[in-house]
Parts: sequence; structure tokens; C-alpha cells
Amino acid sequence: MEELLTLKELLLQGNIPDAITLVEEMEEMSKDDKINNIINYGIILLIHLIKQTIEKRTTRSWDLSIRNSVLAIQEKNKRRKSGGFYLTYEELKIALEAAYKQAINKAALEVEEGRYSREELLKLVDKTTIINKAIDLISLVDD
Repeated sequence: MEELLTLKELLLQGNIPDAITLVEEMEEMSKDDKINNIINYGIILLIHLIKQTIEKRTTRSWDLSIRNSVLAIQEKNKRRKSGGFYLTYEELKIALEAAYKQAINKAALEVEEGRYSREELLKLVDKTTIINKAIDLISLVDD
């Protein structure tokens, strides 16, 4: 809110260059917030994909968690008024790679009730395959 008041003041003063700079900063803050939300949902998505891969099974709870995470990521990434997406395919992939670090840590506690350490999971799971599967799920268009 403070930024909006500052922006209003800059515009009233006719200080367009500083107003534009502030708008760009606000856009960056908004995008950072979107990225953080996507990463948080990405962590949940990746944990369950890792669990499915290692345990070679799924549960209704995992499937629901995967579905809810995918829907949340799709919603957070969608630009409502202008259309399109906040994150490009490559940016989404980078966000999921950032999420993977936390997901593997958390999955180590959950997979087969903590049977594997983080290091063991890193050897057992192909990161690229898991991230690509997540991207494929996120990229599906719902009718």
C-alpha cells in the first residue's frame, strides 16, 4: 500500500521517471510473490511424485495432493486480465528446480516412513524425470 501512495505522489509531482521505476519495482515484487507461491505448491507436488516413484505406488491422498498442487500452480501462474502466464516454460522449470531441493529433503522424511536419507534419495530419483513429469502435469489444459 505504501508503494501506491508513493506512486500517486510521484505522479502528482509529475516525476514520471521515478514513477516508472517504482512501477517496475512493484511488478518485480508481484512476480516474486507469484514465484514463491508456485515454489511452495511445487514442493508439495514434487514430494508426492518422488514418493510415487520410489514406493512404486500411489494413494488417493497423494493423487489429490498432486491434483490440488497442479491446479494451484496453474491458477497462480495465470494472468487474469491480460491473458498468458507470469512464468514462461523455462522460468517454471527453474522454479520447480528450486522447489526440488526442499522437496527431496521433505521426501526423505516421508518415503517409506523415512527409510532413505536425502543423499540416498538423490541417487534413487532422477531429478530431470520428476521435474519434467511435474511440468507435463502443470501444462495440461483443463476443459
